[in-house]
Amino acid sequence: MTASFAVVTVTYSSGDYLHNFLRTLTAASSQTAQVIIADNGSTDGAPEQAEAAYDNVTLVRTGGNIGYGGAVNRGVAEVDDDVEFIVVANPDVEWSAGAIDELLDAARRWPRAASLGPLITEPDGSVYPSARRVPDLVSGTGHAVLGAVWKSNPWTAAYRDDDADLTERPVGWLSGSCLLLRRAAFDNIGGFDSRYFMFMEDVDLGDRLGKSGWLNVFVPTSSVMHAKSHSVSKHPEKMIPAHHASAYRFNADRHPGPLRAPLRLALRAGLAVRSKIAVAAALREQRRESGQA
Repeated sequence: MTASFAVVTVTYSSGDYLHNFLRTLTAASSQTAQVIIADNGSTDGAPEQAEAAYDNVTLVRTGGNIGYGGAVNRGVAEVDDDVEFIVVANPDVEWSAGAIDELLDAARRWPRAASLGPLITEPDGSVYPSARRVPDLVSGTGHAVLGAVWKSNPWTAAYRDDDADLTERPVGWLSGSCLLLRRAAFDNIGGFDSRYFMFMEDVDLGDRLGKSGWLNVFVPTSSVMHAKSHSVSKHPEKMIPAHHASAYRFNADRHPGPLRAPLRLALRAGLAVRSKIAVAAALREQRRESGQA
């Protein structure tokens, strides 16, 4: 019998992260699911090793580094048509026992839920704010400008939904690092927007699902651990500008037309300045840590 879900992950020289992902996945559900690895050009041999080691793993080469959302879409296209749910997760996720089964149970409780996300913890055990409100220009700008220097500012708190309890509930959007997606809803809105190379594709997905009448549901009885953006810490000069470009695209798409052109111009200029400052700070921190080592 075909499992009710399939798993799609995107790799880019993910190394041991992918090994731990697949090792812990076996305990995440009582079902053995089809696993699609959409590879964006790895050079470490990890995807090939995974396909050889697991009978249920299929490696799909995307043809280059086409970004996260585009690669997920490519992976989903390989999933059998009769599979009802797609689990999309980063390869640096480690699964808790029963994590996927908990999400599947919640999906049956919430028939209008298009995406369901677990509680996500950091390697140190702290809870990552993975269930958030969709940002507007005010809260998004306040978070972008003050989030790094004044972590308790009201705009960051509102965006991260910091005051909310860890209860099962609908939210604005869920972290794309681990999602259970209802295939019909995902296909209905055209999947991830592949114009987002990295970052904000999950915010955009959650927002479009919500505007289409679906729900995004946070399910804290399911949990995973996320090593969190190892590529970002290694390559801030590439990842930070990509993040800011995605932030511009998200807001520009929601403020179209000639009358809002000055707003988009100001937004582009402000994000460009912030990106340069953030890259410089990250590279200084890298040099400092390297000197201490």
